[in-house]
Amino acid sequence: MFEDLKVAAGQVIVSDAMALARTDEDQVELAVRQHSQMVYRIAYSVLRNHHDAEDATQETFVRVLKARRKLSAVDDPGKWLARIAWRVAVGRKGKSPDVSLEEVARVVARLRSTGVPADEAVRGEEVAIALERLIPTLPRRLRDVVALSTVEKMPPPDIAGILEISEASVRSRLFRARQILRDKLAVLLDRKHGT
Repeated sequence: MFEDLKVAAGQVIVSDAMALARTDEDQVELAVRQHSQMVYRIAYSVLRNHHDAEDATQETFVRVLKARRKLSAVDDPGKWLARIAWRVAVGRKGKSPDVSLEEVARVVARLRSTGVPADEAVRGEEVAIALERLIPTLPRRLRDVVALSTVEKMPPPDIAGILEISEASVRSRLFRARQILRDKLAVLLDRKHGT
């Protein structure tokens, strides 16, 4: 440790190696401050559970900390972090429960606070629940694009960067996924209402 320090004219000077390490740590700290909400939202869009999304966010930044030397060479840290967050969340997806008590409580609170008549609110919730159940039935390449677009509200260029596909592919997949969801939702609602 002391070999990293040099003394010049009575002052302690940090060696280049320590300065570089400090710079890497500063970059990681800056990345955490600037992008932690985005990383959390991406994790939540995949995992749909607050606690799992927090764990995935933490794991993402642990991975970034381990690879901190790469951060200085990255052109767009936000997209780089988004890709890592996406991979971490998708990797954790099988480990999380389908519906949490937290989600149920949030739905009940939202229904109470809307002021919309109960039958309309329930119908809207039925559609939302049906869509939430239908999205996982999409092929993975369509499902990933829909999750980032609708839940995360990311624009196609950002989605293309995260999934490492072209922007045209993103738009095409979104169009196809929405078509499939619309058709499946129509079938479900027709069946439910007996028409």
